[in-house]
Order: sequence, then C-alpha cells, then structure tokens
Amino acid sequence: MRVIIQRVKSSQVTVNDKIIGQIGSGLNLLVGIADTDTEVEIDWMVRKCLELRLFPSHDTGGDRWEKSVQEIGGELLVVSQFTLYGDCRKGRRPSFSSSATPESAQALYEQFVNKLRQSGLRVETGEFGAMMNVLIENDGPVTLLLEREKE
Repeated sequence: MRVIIQRVKSSQVTVNDKIIGQIGSGLNLLVGIADTDTEVEIDWMVRKCLELRLFPSHDTGGDRWEKSVQEIGGELLVVSQFTLYGDCRKGRRPSFSSSATPESAQALYEQFVNKLRQSGLRVETGEFGAMMNVLIENDGPVTLLLEREKE
C-alpha cells in the first residue's frame, strides 16, 4: 500500500464539475492499493496517517512538528490513486501490474476509509474509479510517501 500524505490548508475533489469532497486544515491522502495488500497493511497505514506528527504546536509558538491530525482535530480527504503503482522503469508507458484489481482495490480502499472514520475525524472522499480533479492547497509544503508492503 502506498499513500501520498500531504498536510493541507484545504483540499477538494470534483467529478463532472461537482465538488464531492472538501476539507479545511488536515491531510490529503492519495491512496494506492497493491495486489498483495491485506487488512494488515490497511491497519498499519490507518495508524500511521492518524498518528504521524506533521503539525506544529501553536502552544509552544514553534515550527516543530509536534501534533498529529488527531491531536489538532483536522480533517481528511481520501482519494483513490491506482497510478501510485505505475512502474515506469521500462518502455514509455507505465505498467500497472502491481496494482490491485479494481474490485479488490475498492474493497480495501473502503475498509481504509471506514477505519479512518472510526477516529471521529471528518473524512471526505473522492469517487473510486472516476476521473477526478483534486485541488490541493499544500501547507508547508509537507508531502510524504508512506509505504507498507506485505511482509
């Protein structure tokens, strides 16, 4: 499983010129599911996304990252992104042979979203499998790649 995690001031996703998900301060998560992913990878990734200290503590007045999205009561926008498993090492066209099938990926993606919602934070999503436009107001910018492969 791969997630591009971005600290944002705001983010939104549109499908057919209609906003279907929109958040304020929090995290934009672009999610790729591999053909080997299971609930173990989902659980690990949920914990990481919720607990990573990516936000400054305004209590101390510094820029040091001391708080998680949970601690600040931030919001999450989760967007499926199968292209995170595009392999561009050979030829001129990416290979997606490591990506999960759409059916398998959708089930794991929905499980990921549901587990994030159990945190009590506001969680918005894109539309699985749709052509989407994602507007991201990156804060920092802070952009990290989280990866968890089946052991």
